[in-house]
Amino acid sequence: MEKLAYYWKRLRKNRLAYNLVLIGAIILAMAVAAHIVMQVGTRHGARRTVPDFSGVKLDQAQRMARKYDLKLHINDSLFVPAYEGGIVLDQLPEGGVEVKPGRTVYITINSFRQKMVPVPYVAGRSLRQAKNMLEIAGLEIDELVYRADMATNYVLDEYCDGRPVAATSKIEAELGSGVTLYVGVEGGYGTTVVPRLVGFPLKEAKGRLWELGLNVGKVDFDEGINLLNQKDARVYIQHPTAERSAGLGSRVDLRLTLDEKKLAQYRAIAEKQAKEAAEERLQSEREHADSLAQAEFERAAAGSAEEQPADEPAAAGNDEGFFD
Repeated sequence: MEKLAYYWKRLRKNRLAYNLVLIGAIILAMAVAAHIVMQVGTRHGARRTVPDFSGVKLDQAQRMARKYDLKLHINDSLFVPAYEGGIVLDQLPEGGVEVKPGRTVYITINSFRQKMVPVPYVAGRSLRQAKNMLEIAGLEIDELVYRADMATNYVLDEYCDGRPVAATSKIEAELGSGVTLYVGVEGGYGTTVVPRLVGFPLKEAKGRLWELGLNVGKVDFDEGINLLNQKDARVYIQHPTAERSAGLGSRVDLRLTLDEKKLAQYRAIAEKQAKEAAEERLQSEREHADSLAQAEFERAAAGSAEEQPADEPAAAGNDEGFFD
């Protein structure tokens, strides 16, 4: 103790050393205080298990969240007729996950009724423009019907629930519902090529079909896919397969899965089928072009043969007159 007092006196006499030690002590004290505050403020080490809110009404879910020292935030809402309005459909993080106290859990609830949106007037627009306008409004295409018209792939008429949509119409439809578009097609332009859809979610697959003038046919889902996880499913089977020629307005059937292994397997098969179909289509187009060229040549040859006999007598008559 005496030695400690002795060194302390000597340190007090050395102003530079004393100041350095004092500054170091202050910094150390501040670091310790900050660490303690951080531990208390963030409740370091404390964990909470997120309860499963699925199927629970919103007010009950909020009480559960307070009990577990968690916060709820409504991130989205859907309308699923099979479920009661106001119940939780989905959540993130999922139930059973350990998180820190005070963590926000984002939930999707079921609406009491589907939202109504105004139907945009798309007649006179190109098919792609019409599709984009409908998607922005929260609608989709129910069916494409082609009519003979010089304005190929331009919308001629638009119908919603059987009612014609005009520029002055004030028609509303349920969010996510579809409209029927009557589209023009000129003679000789009535075919398109089926796109590759394997690996795409349903929404993107539909968009690719509509842009190319094709309709969505039967849509099937693997077992275990429901309205909540449907957005994560991917197309793994399509019929007709990609790169096949199809008439405008034809339907393409789709099947979707959540199984990544199955998706990888069918993607390889689809790529092989698409390559073979593209080669067959190009060969068919070449043969068709050759047949048209041959027919044109034969018509030209036949026309020359018909003209030749008519010229010869005239020439003979001229010769006789010349030598007379």
